[in-house]
Amino acid sequence: MLLLLLGVTSVQAASVRNVRMWLAPDHARLVFDLSGPVEHKIFTLSGPDRLVLDIERSSLATDLGKLGLAKSPIDKIRSAQKGKNLRIVLDLNEKIRPRSFDLKPNDQYGHRLVVDLFRPEQQPVSVPLASSSSLDQKRDIVISIDAGHGGDDPGAIGPGRTREKDVVLAIAKRLDALLDAEPGFKGELTRQGDYYISLRGRTQLARKNNADMFVSIHADAFKNPAARGASVWVLSPRGASSEMGRWLARKENSADLMGGVGSVSLEDKDKVLASVLLDMSMTASRADSRELAKNIHSNIAGFARMHKSHVEQAGFVVLKSPDIPSVLVETGFISNPAEARKLRSSGYQRQMADAIFRGIKAHFHSRPPANSLIAWQQRGGQGQAGLTRQYRVVRGDTLSLIASRHGVSLSMLKKANRLSHDRIRVGQVLTIPAS
Repeated sequence: MLLLLLGVTSVQAASVRNVRMWLAPDHARLVFDLSGPVEHKIFTLSGPDRLVLDIERSSLATDLGKLGLAKSPIDKIRSAQKGKNLRIVLDLNEKIRPRSFDLKPNDQYGHRLVVDLFRPEQQPVSVPLASSSSLDQKRDIVISIDAGHGGDDPGAIGPGRTREKDVVLAIAKRLDALLDAEPGFKGELTRQGDYYISLRGRTQLARKNNADMFVSIHADAFKNPAARGASVWVLSPRGASSEMGRWLARKENSADLMGGVGSVSLEDKDKVLASVLLDMSMTASRADSRELAKNIHSNIAGFARMHKSHVEQAGFVVLKSPDIPSVLVETGFISNPAEARKLRSSGYQRQMADAIFRGIKAHFHSRPPANSLIAWQQRGGQGQAGLTRQYRVVRGDTLSLIASRHGVSLSMLKKANRLSHDRIRVGQVLTIPAS
């Protein structure tokens, strides 16, 4: 039996007003909306597998039957009043590892009790070291795309109940499609649906996917609705310095692979050498971040108002990977009625995704990672200047946009594909002529 005791002092009876559930790939999150603070305990039982939640001095004021359980670890959910206490039992259809905690009121919600049901951890997939074979020399450049917020955290909310978490996920998915359709690139979304991932968890996912770049997408907000403009951010020097200290101070960080310095572990290095290696990695990472951020900033400025005329710096947690160049894009002020309307528009979302995509592509074509397909092409492999390439059309593409993205004229693109018109369809494969 697993027993966890968590809670705060409760002086008055409370009621469970609502229950919500969010599904993530590795866990399910139950959120109980409460009328006040509570004390609680959870424990698991086997034969059959169950999780029991006891909430002291509480009652149920909602219908648990309304909770959708499809694709969750929960088979059934039931409740019973035991004197002044409420007992909720989850009948499970798989093994889970539970965690629970309280949340105090914020701008969106009142008191909450959160119960996470973690699925058993998957065995890590071993990644073979690069060799000299031609196949290893043509790997995809991996871009980790992070849609901010999610699940119980909606982010900023603008006019018309426009939620940041929805807008940025839509842009992230469009960016992912563009990258996957481009030879030599691969997008990896930190979240593919409406669920929450911790800030450190997002950068850990990027490292797990061996990402070459991390791009976090957000929408800004301010108490004055007149505030407007998109912005692009990189890690500040102060943020880099504090993160370096954190990595050197915490034992669990020292065993992580540092991709920025050739996938070297810091675990067996003395303090001075570890500090030097980490500083080299973060310096290279921040230089790459600034170059990419400038490209993206310039592209967005081509169609949108910018909050500042230059790339900005801050100590955002998601920018603090020592070994992965990272940028954060604020796509506009969702608190501004005009920008909120644009951010809800699929056309504007496509423009934003394409601006980020073109910035990424330009950056890595100018400095491709070793062993990547782009580097191999630039050394004289197939697909170098003088040879054609193939491109598969994705939703939102136009012929002129594809021509611009690949550095060829519209007339050359139409001639190479024997097109007498500008109409294309999703999934169509186009030949991209040599520029």
